[in-house]
Order: sequence, then structure tokens, then C-alpha cells
Amino acid sequence: MESIKEIFKIGLGPSSSHTMGPRKAAEIFRSRHPECRTFEVTLYGSLAATGKGHLTDVAIHSAFEQGTQVTIHWKPKEFLPYHPNAMKFEAIGIGGQVVESWTVYSIGGGTITDGRSRDEHPTRLYPMQNLTDIMHWCGKTGRSYWEYVEGCESDDIWDYLNTVWTVMKESIRRGLDNEGVLPGPLNLRRKASTYYVRARGYKASLQSRGLVFAYALAVSEENASGGKIVTAPTCGSSGVVPAVLYHLQESREFSDKQILRALATAGLIGNIVKENASISGAEVGCQGEVGVACAMAAAAANQLFGGSPSQIEYAAEMALEHHLGMTCDPMCGLVQIPCIERNAYAAARALDSNLYAAFTDGQHRVSFDRVVQVMKETGKDLPSLYKETSEGGLAKGFPY
Repeated sequence: MESIKEIFKIGLGPSSSHTMGPRKAAEIFRSRHPECRTFEVTLYGSLAATGKGHLTDVAIHSAFEQGTQVTIHWKPKEFLPYHPNAMKFEAIGIGGQVVESWTVYSIGGGTITDGRSRDEHPTRLYPMQNLTDIMHWCGKTGRSYWEYVEGCESDDIWDYLNTVWTVMKESIRRGLDNEGVLPGPLNLRRKASTYYVRARGYKASLQSRGLVFAYALAVSEENASGGKIVTAPTCGSSGVVPAVLYHLQESREFSDKQILRALATAGLIGNIVKENASISGAEVGCQGEVGVACAMAAAAANQLFGGSPSQIEYAAEMALEHHLGMTCDPMCGLVQIPCIERNAYAAARALDSNLYAAFTDGQHRVSFDRVVQVMKETGKDLPSLYKETSEGGLAKGFPY
């Protein structure tokens, strides 16, 4: 597995697969050909189907210097074999000849690849790649998941996670302050500030849930407006983890050091899914985005409350299991409906998964690794209509 820095990427929304990934790819290709002033870009599959709603074209154009001619071709019905989010860059020379053609894939969380096998990837850091093995290591050594992360990562991991946590908190606070309508044809009003004000007026039991909703909405709305957020594991699911951790720190006074350790565990959970299945809505549906985010947040919460490695694993397993089969069907190709609401609900579900696991001894029949495998198989079986093409599910026939 790669560094958990690949799970927690700092960038601008609204989509890690459709904006962050293409922008990164365009920047890399542009740097290879500083002499060229003309480029052709072809978008395939999900990138083409929902790219305009996700501002994919804007992201690509922003990577090139002013005065450069960039033509984008859209092929939503054409899927390349490796991944649904495919794009081809071509640099055109002075005589009109193609200097280089490069096909690359945006595989989720802002990560891009040229299709090489994972075994060829040069930055693999983690010797164990499934949670069962890591849990057994924890049992033998008496250590926790965050200590496994610490042992595998570089020395700057805590500084990096501190920056991640800072950006997460800032996105919540901005989202609570901002009001108005989100960009795009849906004319969707921001709700975070209203939820926050209303939640403060309830008694403690209802207030807690309302605040979690508000925090998740705040980040998700910031993402939908192109604001600065942290993928966790994607832009579309970026509200879940920060909402849970911010709420727990505010209400239970956990220290920043404890929060960073919880983030390390959350990153490990997301990393395992990314390695063994997918975190791309275009590949496995929303179960790979909001479902994985819920599992990450549940594991982090359980660790904060003193859960054992087996209880933490159970919390993550339960959170992901109950998102199995969730489709990715954004209306108009925007990360707004149903994405924003799903973030809020998943944050609450993460806390419920933590609580349920805390009442147990951590022993259960279905392992987290098994659920990850089932998620991968389920995603493969889902028709493309339900995997970020905006042609099926809630997106079908909109407006209605």
C-alpha cells in the first residue's frame, strides 16, 4: 500500500476523480511539453458523462498557460478497459504532428495512474495489506493501528496529518459561516449554518446529532462550491471524517494528538480499501466513497473511545457493510444531490457503528476484509448507469 497521504489529499473540490485527478494529469503532461502550444484531450466514460457538472474541463484548462490552445473531446459512451475514468492527452507539434499521446486514469481520491500493475508501483510502504493481518500484529505486539501506520510512514507523517486536520477544521468553519446557493443548475441552498443554529437550540441528545449533521454539511457544501477540502477518501465523501472528529473533539475535549492518531487509523482503513477494492464512485458506486468514509470515521471514533483492535475493526466493518450496494447517481453530474445529504447521514451512522461495536467484545462473523471483497464484487456487478454516469437511479429523468 502507498502512504496514507494519498488518502488525505488537500485540494479544491468538487470531485477528486473528476477535478483533482484530471488537473494533476494535465499539469504533468504540460510539464513534459513546454514547447507545445496546442493540446488535444479526450475524456472517456464517467469523466465525459459527468465532467461538465464536476468542472473537469475547467480543471484541465486551468493547468495550461494562458494562450495555449486546449481542445477537449467528450466520449461518454466509450469505456477503456482499465478504469471508467480514462483520459487521453495529446501534444501537437508545430507541423500538426502528435508529439506524444498519453492515456491515464483517475482512479479515485485524486490519484492517477497510467495503468501499470500495483506491483510495479515504486512507493509501496506497507508490508501488510489487509486488516486481519494487521489486527493480529496488534494482538501480538500490544500496539494499535496508528502505531502500525507510524512504523510504515516517513518521519513527517504527523506534521502532514496536523496540516490535514487544520484544513479539515477550517473547511467546517467556513462552511458554517457561508450561506446562499451552491453553484450549478440545481439551485441548492446551503444548509449547514441553519442546521448548526437549530441544533444549538435542542437538548443534548438531539443537539449532538444535529451538530454532526451541520459539520458534515459544512464540508460537503464547501466541496460542492469548489472550496479547499481534504479527500477522505474522496472529495465527494470529504464531510464524514472531519464531521465526526470535530464533533468529538468539541464535545469530549480530545487532544490534537489523539485526533491525529485517530486520523492515522482512518487513513489506514481507507488505504486498505483502495488497495484491495476501490474508492472510485465510477468504478464501484458510492459504497466506495461515502461507505468507505463512514468506515474510516467509525474506526477513528472507536479508537478515541478506547476500543480494542478487534472493536475498531468491527466498527469499520459494520459501517461499510451497511453501505453495500449504494449507487453513485448524482443529479446533473454535480456533487450535490444526493452526495451532500449522504455525507451527513454517514457521519451519524459512523457514530452508531462505533457505539454498537463498543457494546461488544469485538468478536463477529464477517471480517472487514470480507466486506471489502464483497464491495468490490458488488461494484463490478453494478451496471454503469449507477456508477457516476448520471444516467440511472436518482439522476434518471431529472428534473422531475
